Amino acid sequence: MNLDKNIWEGWTAQNFIDELEPSFILIMSGQSWQKPFKTSDDLKQWCKDNQPYYKKHISEVYNYFKQLI
Repeated sequence: MNLDKNIWEGWTAQNFIDELEPSFILIMSGQSWQKPFKTSDDLKQWCKDNQPYYKKHISEVYNYFKQLI
């Protein structure tokens, strides 16, 4: 998994992960209005919807969070 891969206008996969991780932690710890992810499809859709600027699937981002579930 290449987290230094350029995804969009200088944003790397790691940059997208860094933006999403605080929200992911809150969700998975039950400290958010959103319920923790139960399926891979829910996680995949959440990643796409919450990534800044780029609303397409990024496999590196998805796989990073999937391994944390």
